[in-house]
Amino acid sequence: METYNFIYNLPVLPLRGIVVFPKTMLHFDVGRQQSQKAINIAMKNDQLIFLVAQKNPAVKEPVSNDLFSMGVVAKIVQVLKQPDDTTRVIVEGLKRAYINEFIDNKKCLFAQVNVCGEPENDAQTSHEIALIRQIKATFDNYARLIPKLSSDVMFRVATCDNGSELADFIAGNTLPDFNDKQLILETTDVIERLDTLLDILSQEIYILKIEEKIGEKARERIDKTQREYFLREQKSIIEEELGEDDNPKSESEEYKEKILALKLPEETEKVLLKECSKLSKMPSGSHDVPVICTYLDTILDLPWNTSTKDKLNLKQIERKLNKNHYGLNKVKERIIEQFAVRKLNPDIKGQIICLVGPPGVGKTSIAQSLSSAIGRKSARIALGGVRDEAEIRGHRKTYIGAMPGRIISAIKTAGTNNPIIILDEIDKLGADYKGDPTSALLEVLDGEQNNKFVDHYIDVPFDLSKVIFITTANDASKIPAPLYDRMEIINLDSYTREEKYNIAKKHLIPKQIKESGLSSDNIKFSQKGIYSIIDYYTREAGVRRLEQQITKVIRKFAVEYVNKEKDSIRISDKNISD
Repeated sequence: METYNFIYNLPVLPLRGIVVFPKTMLHFDVGRQQSQKAINIAMKNDQLIFLVAQKNPAVKEPVSNDLFSMGVVAKIVQVLKQPDDTTRVIVEGLKRAYINEFIDNKKCLFAQVNVCGEPENDAQTSHEIALIRQIKATFDNYARLIPKLSSDVMFRVATCDNGSELADFIAGNTLPDFNDKQLILETTDVIERLDTLLDILSQEIYILKIEEKIGEKARERIDKTQREYFLREQKSIIEEELGEDDNPKSESEEYKEKILALKLPEETEKVLLKECSKLSKMPSGSHDVPVICTYLDTILDLPWNTSTKDKLNLKQIERKLNKNHYGLNKVKERIIEQFAVRKLNPDIKGQIICLVGPPGVGKTSIAQSLSSAIGRKSARIALGGVRDEAEIRGHRKTYIGAMPGRIISAIKTAGTNNPIIILDEIDKLGADYKGDPTSALLEVLDGEQNNKFVDHYIDVPFDLSKVIFITTANDASKIPAPLYDRMEIINLDSYTREEKYNIAKKHLIPKQIKESGLSSDNIKFSQKGIYSIIDYYTREAGVRRLEQQITKVIRKFAVEYVNKEKDSIRISDKNISD
């Protein structure tokens, strides 16, 4: 049974985030003037003071409503003045007490408090003994999760058999949350206090185990990272000893040597050397290393200073064009004229030729024949269906999977900085939300601008003024107007019946016989047979369909030849239907 002794007019010392228990020694610093006055008053009387926690530690000047009702009557053991105008106080908790009422005092907080007395020498019940044992076992588990717990605390818990003192000591020395401590302080019944402490300890153990799992996972990640770093460093040292190291610093030096050897323009060289500097500062495992290496490899693979020498023998060019193509006199004349002027003035920026005509009349093939006639490399770019500006200019190298545009890729494929680039089907260009490729081609096909063409991927100027561009189209009316103005249009008309006959006889039939694996001794076409195919089996402006029909005839005979039904055949107007 509890007893109460009344103590009047005790000075009150509010505590921020601290809870003091009976039979415990504690020291803390006091800085507030009101609290220092309370200590001075207590020291002048019997050194007794009432210690109580604030509900909100952030309140600087607490009043009665800011304090809990339950606290501890304590005795001030020692007072030490500090240099920073604070006071260090050592106190000893005596008894639980609760505030009955506050008493007006101008100097500090005063209160009338009721002291809670606990019966002494009562025999412990079996329930209390069981709780004490359970709390000690739970505390052992709790202590294993708190490595910094002192041995003195462990010894005191192990040797204490008084339930009230045990609960107060564990709460005062181990619980991290001052609200939990206050809850234990306010519980006057010993059995209830032990039950509350057991619940709090069990909850703390559960939280600490979760923290331990989180910590283990974090340590595993850190250990894995450190292990990988250690292995990479070992690998780097081993490769360096073997002379096989490929770390970014050595790669950077190799790239730097190659860049300086190219003798590039000053601005371009400055940009590339800056990328080398970035590479040298990166760790070997960085994800940005392959991005920079790929970029520099692409730059170095471009034919900055590699050119082919033109063979500008006009008669030889004419012979080769006539050998490969029948007719097309207008086109051949225009090409011969352009190269005659180029021979007189090699630095001329010629107008772009655009070959316009129906499918199958030889627009693309004559452009390809021209490259071999003058000794230049060639590359073909199909523009049909291109709607994205990045197809021409490329993507920024910071994008995943970025690559140069079609123009720079064609230059790289050709391997020279002065190839013939054939832009096929320029009338099929389109535009959508990704940009207008027509706008990008304007710079490409303008002789006054293309000497400093900038692809988004390489991000440095490249000279296209030495490139000969030949474009093709089926319908001149569908070519965008700005492009149309930059090109000289040459129309290729449909072939006549006589022209188709000569093309078939001189080019198509010998080509298809050779490709089929036969010879001219096995299969021959009569004049009337060729005319029959032209008149009755094709209806087109060009000769593409004519070539398909000739191939079809040869395939039919190839079956008979393989089956040894016939060794030779002559195709005429009489057996062509077969």
